[in-house]
Amino acid sequence: MAVDFEIPADAKAVREKVRQWVHDECIPAEKELIAGAEYKPLLAKLRAKARAQGLWCPFIPKEHGGMGLGPLANALVQMELGESYLGALSLNTQGPDDATMMTLLTYGTDYQKEKFLKPLLNGEKRICYSMTEKAAGADATGMQTTAVKVGNENYELNGEKWFSSAASVADIALVMAKTSPDAPRHKQFSTFIVELPNPGYRIVRDIETMAAHGPLSDILGGGHSEVAIENLVVPADNLLGGEGNGFNMGQHRLAYGRLRHGMHNVAMAQRALDLAAGHVTSRTTFGKKLSERQGVQWMLADCASQLYIARLMLIHIAYKAEKGLDLRQENGIAKVFLANMVHKVVDTAIQLHGALGYSMDTPLARWYTHIRSQRLVDGPDEVHRWTTGRNVLKAYEKYGTTASAAGGDII
Repeated sequence: MAVDFEIPADAKAVREKVRQWVHDECIPAEKELIAGAEYKPLLAKLRAKARAQGLWCPFIPKEHGGMGLGPLANALVQMELGESYLGALSLNTQGPDDATMMTLLTYGTDYQKEKFLKPLLNGEKRICYSMTEKAAGADATGMQTTAVKVGNENYELNGEKWFSSAASVADIALVMAKTSPDAPRHKQFSTFIVELPNPGYRIVRDIETMAAHGPLSDILGGGHSEVAIENLVVPADNLLGGEGNGFNMGQHRLAYGRLRHGMHNVAMAQRALDLAAGHVTSRTTFGKKLSERQGVQWMLADCASQLYIARLMLIHIAYKAEKGLDLRQENGIAKVFLANMVHKVVDTAIQLHGALGYSMDTPLARWYTHIRSQRLVDGPDEVHRWTTGRNVLKAYEKYGTTASAAGGDII
């Protein structure tokens, strides 16, 4: 049986439609924002137009108002949306909302879906995910925020959260807290739905980062908040997925978030490479076009190679997801590779633009300061490499070869 890389016709069609949408609508809308257009009316208009074209919540089942795309078609769509920072927002598939919607869809009660998920799916509200803490960092099982049941109707939460992305623009928060300190490590935590604003969930500050800040950063929800949780009362009906299931639900959510970051990174890297190619073919130095220089061609070749590998990784992972196969090893490998890939391609594009690339006259400099976070968010490179390496050793001990931990099941 031949290996078939033919993309189904319907998936090709939706990819092309989204690609056209990004170039015809989202990138021009970016320019309007930069020129001073008001964000909320602009986004509302963009979203209304997207919904009229049947473009909305790509990964959400049709019965819940989405496009009902499977993993492969969704991956193709996300690899287009990442070209514009309005791409995902225009289709209501932005992080951290998207993965959190999936968690509510999978684990929420009928009451929770009606009250909290429905307005998220309609684009009326936004949601953030408060798991990370200073004291725990990459080790989620080290978090110290507690949730104590008070009678049968409420829980009281106390603690702190760190780097809660988009909390400053959120109407709802998912908060993970320790409910069973004596249980096994991965069963100690539970997740709660918190309506915002709430005096018990106080945003201390949006943490200043190395990412380039502009007038759009905050309104787009790109900030990362430090949050104080003090005597936060949450109704028992807002416990999501039952006590002790917070960690497992978190991993379910993060698995998609890591892939979505990678998909958007492919789109950003592609746009950066296009910008670089456009510049070197029009720029002349010392009587010769930059594009005619072998060294420049090598730089472009390295970027093309990185993008090719990235796309193959994502298509293979999407294939495994379509088949319901275990993709945890590939997910971890891809998360690290894609985060470094986008950094290399954007860095190369800056170098090829010279001082223009270092300026804010192109999007490259802003992207460069933003994408450094990709090697940290949803687990730093080192944690994923550690897990990948352990799996390599486990495969060797079990089978006498490392192939199954290194993509060997492709063939």
